[in-house]
Order: sequence, then C-alpha cells, then structure tokens
Amino acid sequence: MEPNAELTATQKLLDRIVSSPQHLVALETSNAGEILAQMRTLAMRGGPSVHAWDPESGIASLRERGLNVPGSKRLTDALRYILQSLHFGVYLFVDFAGSIKPADTLLLRRISRLQTANERKLVFVGRNIEMPEELEGMYDPMSVRTEQSHQLRLRDGRWVQ
Repeated sequence: MEPNAELTATQKLLDRIVSSPQHLVALETSNAGEILAQMRTLAMRGGPSVHAWDPESGIASLRERGLNVPGSKRLTDALRYILQSLHFGVYLFVDFAGSIKPADTLLLRRISRLQTANERKLVFVGRNIEMPEELEGMYDPMSVRTEQSHQLRLRDGRWVQ
C-alpha cells in the first residue's frame, strides 16, 4: 500500500475512534507499531491531539517529540492524568498487557462515564486484546484490516478477495 493510501486509511480509523460513542476503544491489529507511526504522521500534520503511553516514557505527545507528561509512567498515574485533563485528546496504549490492575479498572470505569464537552478517547492497541470483564459494554471493540486483505482482484476471469 502506498504511503498516502496508508495515511488515508489511518485518517478514517482516527475518525472512527473520535466518533465512537464510547470513551474506551479496544483496537485489534497485528501491527501496532505501524498504527502508532501513522498516527504520529497525522498528528504532526495538524490533526487532533494524539498521545501515546508506554511504561518507559509515560504519556508522550505524538505531535511534539520529547514532550512527555511527568509522573505518568505507571498506568494508574496516566489514567488519573487523563481523567483530570480538561482537553480533548486521543490516548494510545500499546504496551499495556499485564498493566491493568483493579484500581486501573475503577479509573477506566470513571473515564468511560465522563459527560464533558472535551472528550478523551483511550485506545488500547494490540493483538488479541483482553479487557477486564468489569468493563464489558463500556468499550468499543474495533479492528484494523489492511485494504489489501479485502480488496477484490481479477484472477482467471473471476473476482476474488
């Protein structure tokens, strides 16, 4: 897939995330690193405020390299920051497997019930995402498929996928 087509697909994915009725999204993908890189490109081109969390650096802006939220390396601290934030933002959680503790589940439940004009979207990105059962019905499950996987091609005089 060419770079502009990838960015268009990523923009559509970002639009789906932002328009989701839920604040929590579980995004199934086999290539989380690629999604993160494309989201960074969109953010740098003037898109919405997109951040990524990982246990080594905490919450970091994808638009401005080196701009990290101090004290957000632990998932609990990152969720508290997001809960108290007054700004719209999309937060991508990639390396979160095993990080969600019972206290985090309580914070995620609070975030899922937020009723504010400045929505925050928490997107858990990975392969075979397992969210805590206490969050059942509070998150929007999504998946990423490449255009090539469902694009029709002509083979031996027939259209196939």
